[in-house]
Amino acid sequence: MATFEIIMPKLGESIIEATISKWMKKEGDSVAEDESILEIATDKVDSEIPSPVNGILVKQLFHEGDVVEIGKVIAVIDMGGEPAEKKKVASKEVTPPPAAAPAKPEPQVVPEVTASSRFYSPLIKNIAKQENLTLKELDQIPGTGQDERLTKEDLLNWLRNRKPAGKPASVAAPAVVTSGDDEIIEMERIRQLIAQHMVRSVQTSPHVTSFVEVDMTKVSDWIGMHKKSFLQRENIKLTFTPIIIDAIARAVRDYPQVNVSVDGTKIILHKNINVGMAVSLPGYNLIVPVIKNADQKSIVGLVKNVTDLATRARINKLIPDEISGGTISLTNLGSFGTIMGTPIINQPQTAIVAVGSIKKRPVVIETPQGDSIAIRQMMYASITFDHRVIDGALAGLFLNRLTFYLENFDTNQNM
Repeated sequence: MATFEIIMPKLGESIIEATISKWMKKEGDSVAEDESILEIATDKVDSEIPSPVNGILVKQLFHEGDVVEIGKVIAVIDMGGEPAEKKKVASKEVTPPPAAAPAKPEPQVVPEVTASSRFYSPLIKNIAKQENLTLKELDQIPGTGQDERLTKEDLLNWLRNRKPAGKPASVAAPAVVTSGDDEIIEMERIRQLIAQHMVRSVQTSPHVTSFVEVDMTKVSDWIGMHKKSFLQRENIKLTFTPIIIDAIARAVRDYPQVNVSVDGTKIILHKNINVGMAVSLPGYNLIVPVIKNADQKSIVGLVKNVTDLATRARINKLIPDEISGGTISLTNLGSFGTIMGTPIINQPQTAIVAVGSIKKRPVVIETPQGDSIAIRQMMYASITFDHRVIDGALAGLFLNRLTFYLENFDTNQNM
């Protein structure tokens, strides 16, 4: 019997384990090449694992809910035919294109090898670092994972229930009263992660939002001129988002102080300009894939990159490295008709840009010959920033530069 062993694939530089969330095939089921056999979840993204061969799934080595280290055998497939040496094949993995030199890893409060020899995942270490926990405190928290490993839920529950020395206990959330007509829906895993991330961001950063009004007439006219031919040539729809990302990257290059993170009392000035792009998912969830080195891409390159990431995000085909490493984010509220908004910062970033819907409005046009009123395509843009490190003056300068690049868009450039 010729068999293949499916192993847990590498999912990104920082990922060392994943949770089996769902088996899509049972033992004894036929499996076609490239057909998904299970779903896995990490602390960053969910993925489907396809089979690299045709055959029958004869053995599942882990159960749903199990946490499995990268490289471990998770299933065995019988390929049929004559007996052959058992082969071990990693599930097909999609690795991101080579990027610029990786950013230096953040210092870790918890060492890899502890005095108690207890294992802590990178996520646990990162949360501990953000909460200023000592190794001694971590060692005292009971773990419910395999071999009593400390899970993220264990740590978050402990943090919610602890009472900091010298501080009053946090006020409990009010009880929710339900009636017989109410429907109770358990949060999906991704919604739980979003909720935790949003609460942590508000608790971490003092949020302030500034607004500007942008004349998008030139950009709108240029898209109208090229969208049909570009769709025919590339089979990709031309939208405003890549052009706005290009303008954000240019403005960041002029004002790099908005492209930072905070590490205690240190400010980390990021050299790469990696723009996170909020994407709405089915079920009203969201995810933020990252356009790496956005300032080094052409408009055509950004259009292709944005379309590829957004498309794969909606069908759950992103890998963890594609949603990590962002240094500033964009959320396009205009896609749903919203004219303006005050989004929450995507930690550990310190700024997020929001753009609203583009609508025709009468505006005053100032010229040396005098003022006039004209119909223009107008859009509100905002930046929500972390007031620990970004002040109103810098935010205003950044927004004005963003406005300049959009309003002076080169309509003569070809696709």
